[in-house]
Order: sequence, then C-alpha cells, then structure tokens
Amino acid sequence: MDVLIAYAVPVFMALLALEAWLDRARPERAGRGYEGRDTAASLAMGLGNVAVAALTKAPAALLFFFAYEHRLFDLGTGALAWCALIVCEDFSYYWFHRLHHEVRILWAAHVNHHSSTHFNLSTALRQSWTTPFTGPIFWVPLAIVGFHPLMILTAQATSLIYQFWIHTERIDRLGPLEWILNTPSHHRVHHGRNVEYLDKNYAGIFIVWDRLFGTFAPERAPVDYGLTKNLHTFNPVRIAFHDWVDMGRAVSNARSFREAWGAVFAPPGWSADGSSLTARQLQRAAAGNA
Repeated sequence: MDVLIAYAVPVFMALLALEAWLDRARPERAGRGYEGRDTAASLAMGLGNVAVAALTKAPAALLFFFAYEHRLFDLGTGALAWCALIVCEDFSYYWFHRLHHEVRILWAAHVNHHSSTHFNLSTALRQSWTTPFTGPIFWVPLAIVGFHPLMILTAQATSLIYQFWIHTERIDRLGPLEWILNTPSHHRVHHGRNVEYLDKNYAGIFIVWDRLFGTFAPERAPVDYGLTKNLHTFNPVRIAFHDWVDMGRAVSNARSFREAWGAVFAPPGWSADGSSLTARQLQRAAAGNA
C-alpha cells in the first residue's frame, strides 16, 4: 500500500542519485544519461501522480470492497493466496498496460510515461496524472474472484516498486531470469520508438505474459527512446495533458461518427485518411519493405 511506497521513495532517490553520479563519470554516455530538465520533469510528474493518487485511492478501494462483497470464493490471506495474488495481479497489470497502449483514450493517460528521450531511474518516476482514474477497473476482477482489497492494493504497490529498477541502461542481460522476469533489457525495448519495438513487452513483473500473448520482443538493435513523434517540452502540465488535447482536437475536427469514434477508441496513430499510422501498420510497412 501507500506505506510501502513511502518507505521505498528514499531508496528510489538514493539509487537515482547514484546512477546520475555514475553517469557523470562516463563521458561516453553524454546525451544518453541524465539531463537536468528532463529529470526535473520526470520528478514533477511523479509528484503530481502521488497527489492525484492520494485523492483517488479511497474511491478505488471502495470499488474493490464493493466487488469483494460479491466475491465468488473465499481465498483467505494465507501464503498460497499471496503467491496466487502476485501472479494474478501481474496478469491484470499486463492487460491494463497493453490496453493503455492499444486504445487511444487510454494511451492519452499513459503516453507521458514514454515521453522522455532518456532512459534512467528518473524515467520510472514519470508517472501519469490520469491513470489513477482509468486504471482501477482492471483490478476489480481480483476482488470478485476473492482476493481481499487490502491485499490487492499491497500487490499493486509491490509491482510498482519492482518496476523502478528496470528503468536503467546500467544492467545488461540477466541470463535465465530473462525467460521469466521483466528485466531492464526487456523494459528498454518497451520504451523504444524503434518500429520493431513498438507495443512490446508490457510486463510488470513476469515477462511470461508477453511470451504467451505474442507481444514479446528481445533487445537486439540499439534502443531509440521516446515517442514516434517526440514531445519537445519539459513542461509537466503539457506532458500530462498534451494527448488529451490532441484527442479532443481530433474529435472536434471529425467529419463523421466513425472518425470521432476512431479518434477516441482506435489504436494511437489511427487516421481515417492514412495520414498517420498505428504501431501495427508501421510494423507491417517495415516488414513489407524489408
């Protein structure tokens, strides 16, 4: 829960400072390590997320408790229930994450996390100000199955803490663990704007979901971080809301209900006239030109 995050924050900041110091000692990493304005923007996004989450945590918990009152099973709070929950929570996270890449209105909430052209521990803190509203519904099935809401909130915090350390270039491959766990290598791919890396490696803790559902890609080519159309600003308000504004503009300019629907619910990049392409369209085009 929030207590776990509170204890983790000083550790996050210490590791972030250590990584930044180590990068400064390596001139060859100029342009790829830390950049002051970028790091400040990420920290501002993190603080904003904490503030919004503080306001939305109670309604989310009430939603979980309501669902729990209609649970199908009594799973208890023993060790087996906790082990099952960690796996099931990660399955819920996979679909939360995947759909926040594949549905435009959800992508508008998540896109800011991918807006940095740098990849370091500060990037992990570049969190959304709107996913606290779009996210909770993805974990409601866990309460319906029979996991206690406080357990669910704890498992969510555990997953968030785990995902901090995978936002780094300083750790290479981890041998056999690469087959099971989400690792820095896998997550570097997820943050890449290389066409072959788009919409890949959605895992939270376990990379097995991506392997099972066909969204896995190994790290081969050097990763080019950021968005297909990078956002050239360090203003946290613009980072948080730019795609909501763009989506609203697309809806207001739509010439038909189909275009308006596509602007909200189609994959990011969708256009009625083909002037912009989705990730899958870009990948098919690249495969055709290969």
